[in-house]
Amino acid sequence: MMHADDPLGTSKLPDVGTTIFTVMSKLAADHNAINLSQGYPDFPVPTALVDKLDEYTRRGENQYPPMHGIPYLREQIALKTRRCYGETVNPETEITVTSGATEALFVAIHAIVDRDDEVIVFDPAYDAYDPAIRLAGGIVRHLPLQGPDFAIDPDRLRGAVNQKTRAIIVNSPHNPTGAVISREDLDLLASVTDGTRILVISDEVYEHMVFDGAGHQSLLTHPQLRMRGFVVSSFGKTVHATGWKVGYCIAPPALTREFRKVHQFVTFTTHTPTQWALADFLEHHPEHDQQLSGFYQRKRDLLISELADTGFSLSPSAGTYFQLLDYQGLSDQPDTAFVEYLTCEIGVAAIPVSVFYREPPDQQLIRLCFAKHDDTLKEAAARLRRRFP
Repeated sequence: MMHADDPLGTSKLPDVGTTIFTVMSKLAADHNAINLSQGYPDFPVPTALVDKLDEYTRRGENQYPPMHGIPYLREQIALKTRRCYGETVNPETEITVTSGATEALFVAIHAIVDRDDEVIVFDPAYDAYDPAIRLAGGIVRHLPLQGPDFAIDPDRLRGAVNQKTRAIIVNSPHNPTGAVISREDLDLLASVTDGTRILVISDEVYEHMVFDGAGHQSLLTHPQLRMRGFVVSSFGKTVHATGWKVGYCIAPPALTREFRKVHQFVTFTTHTPTQWALADFLEHHPEHDQQLSGFYQRKRDLLISELADTGFSLSPSAGTYFQLLDYQGLSDQPDTAFVEYLTCEIGVAAIPVSVFYREPPDQQLIRLCFAKHDDTLKEAAARLRRRFP
């Protein structure tokens, strides 16, 4: 019950504080540390895209666009989907532009999850999933990915599914581990959801960052899952402009209709000139996303090479622009304390992996972001080498 001296009453998210990304970025700034914690590039947005943003702003494309996104951008997303995955999607009935992928994830969850519905997420899980599910009245079922490759455990997944299960959230390439889903994983999801009311929300914001010759296994390429899934992507990651906050969701028409009912009352629409600029860039620079895997693989390999003579152990990331480091041979501190030490004393900020778990396992892992200038990565590695030769 709310009392006169307590106008807030009970918090809807009593155990949620400031995200670890904000905490570590502030700590990095306070201690003049190299910020390899929060996942954003320190290099510029493509010049051609910046020029287009200026052009469309000056042209007057500054008023409300259609709620589900300007037609030009939705058409270019459909063409990109066809080019990348060989799949045809309808830009009018299956594509919705959102104010970032986080909004799209929130909206997809709230479009389908009712009170006491269960949603399965795989730990370590991106921290936006759990609060969105709980705010929708749902119950989160956390399943740990199995090491050392952070793969879905088929037996645990089948054992977790029941009559209350409404959705499964998958993330590939995976933040924070860099793991990628296989075709067999998609077949498993199809088998588990076949004949049920279970839907799949697929977070694919790092779709163009898959390494070592592997291809991204999008939910869109699996016929069964395609018809029961929301696929969420992001321009922020793809064009090095995370602060622009433009994402999109692809879903079959019936799901898209429910998605848009919620979307219109969350942000209603998304920044107009940015939509025009992105559409123009997609049309005239299709080579950009095609080159991203090679671009980021070189940065991954540089970071690994620079850390080769340290006491950290690692397996090369399969995707994203994140690399996990195991520091078990260097310190017995918990990862939350270890990253604080790295930031304050060594001058390199990282993210502790335990914060992505409901029940952290006995491991000592941190996450570094390699979406940085080569010189930034070299200097960060040099600082770590001086302390951990």
